Amino acid sequence: MSATVMPAASGEMQLVGRALAREGGAFHTIIKMHNQRLYRIARSVVRNDSEAEDIVQEAYVRAFAHLGDFRGESSLATWLSRIVINEALGRLRKRRRTVAMPQNLQAEIIKFPLNPSDDPERMMAQRQILELVERATDRLPDVYRTVFVARVIEGLSIDETAELLDVRPETVKTRLHRARALVRKALADQIGPVLLDAF
Repeated sequence: MSATVMPAASGEMQLVGRALAREGGAFHTIIKMHNQRLYRIARSVVRNDSEAEDIVQEAYVRAFAHLGDFRGESSLATWLSRIVINEALGRLRKRRRTVAMPQNLQAEIIKFPLNPSDDPERMMAQRQILELVERATDRLPDVYRTVFVARVIEGLSIDETAELLDVRPETVKTRLHRARALVRKALADQIGPVLLDAF
């Protein structure tokens, strides 16, 4: 990749230094800062809650064992996310080698946080829309789903997503465009194009 890589913030490097010095609080801080993002990334790849939790735990073990290799060329979040993606993809490859995937997979719902609202009808409508988006996201092909989760749900930049997935930024843009189109079509099929335009 030809993208310029910015060094990690000095505070982040200090946190890594504290973790390398085996300060327990540093490990806890790293986990607390990155756990939700890493879980959602793992979940987007394997589509299984308990397996995603296992992947994140294994990724932390690997990351902490190789923390000395972190040079700060990318953010710690990107470095950890890359480890999670590699672990998740490795498990998918192993699963596909040993067990044929069932034809009719049931989508599992990722619980996105809701903004509190005083209007129960609005909250119910938001919850229903989120469930539709979650189902549509789960049905995306792997290459599109991972980009969609990284960009739309996690809010990573195009360059961060490209680095995370080890693809070119143009590839991220193309996959994101296709993912959005597929999600939009799935939503239109569910709630109709007239209602979709209201959102």
